[in-house]
Amino acid sequence: MKDYEIYSTMKVPKNSNIVIRLDGRKFHSLSKALNLVKPYDENFYKIITNVCLDIFNQFAPKFIYAFSDEISILLDEIPFSGRVEKINSVFASLASSSFTYYLLNDYSNEFNLDKLSDNERNIVFPISFDSRIIPVDAQHICDYFKWRQDECWRNCINGYGIWALKKEYDNEEANEKIKGLKSNEIHDLLFERGINLNDVETWKKRGIGVYKRSWEIEGFNPKKQEKTVSTRSEVYVDYELEIFNQEFFEKL
Repeated sequence: MKDYEIYSTMKVPKNSNIVIRLDGRKFHSLSKALNLVKPYDENFYKIITNVCLDIFNQFAPKFIYAFSDEISILLDEIPFSGRVEKINSVFASLASSSFTYYLLNDYSNEFNLDKLSDNERNIVFPISFDSRIIPVDAQHICDYFKWRQDECWRNCINGYGIWALKKEYDNEEANEKIKGLKSNEIHDLLFERGINLNDVETWKKRGIGVYKRSWEIEGFNPKKQEKTVSTRSEVYVDYELEIFNQEFFEKL
């Protein structure tokens, strides 16, 4: 029967960098059922951050980038001997179980889970993510993350635009009005209503990064009567990401 597992030997290319991109499944419906604050729900993003930290602690990737319900994980050391089925299934299930854990245990009161109707609970649970693997050569790593960061920025502009319009129009009319508008037109629309996207928190515009950062600490060796330098490192959640460029990824 082992011969029926026809995809079990499929592997990612050897000695390659890969990005694993996770996307929340039916999170638009989940957002409605949980009544997430628009245009950004900080508690939701705290859960996403915790999911990223769980993934980082399990697999020590080079970099994790997240916005909305999307998580991109850059690996230079490939687990599970590169087996595609294994990588996709484990990362998707880890994200799903981690999100569920924090929602139920740390944020149950914030989202009033005890007040959900049976229909709403059926929409929220079970929570799931899908997973895909993207091989990326070293020279295009920045290009990939810049692409996703640009999408984050578009989401921010559109999210604030539709949020502002829904204060004045019903859902259908607000959606119709924003349809086809260019980014600069949404900027103008928001500015007319006293909203300047330059003042919006950086993580909403550029996403969230998780990576290991290091720094040097100077000390003194009394036996040798000389200064010493040691290195410390920590897993860091960056809510103030710069606009991605090649230098950023060379420093990781």
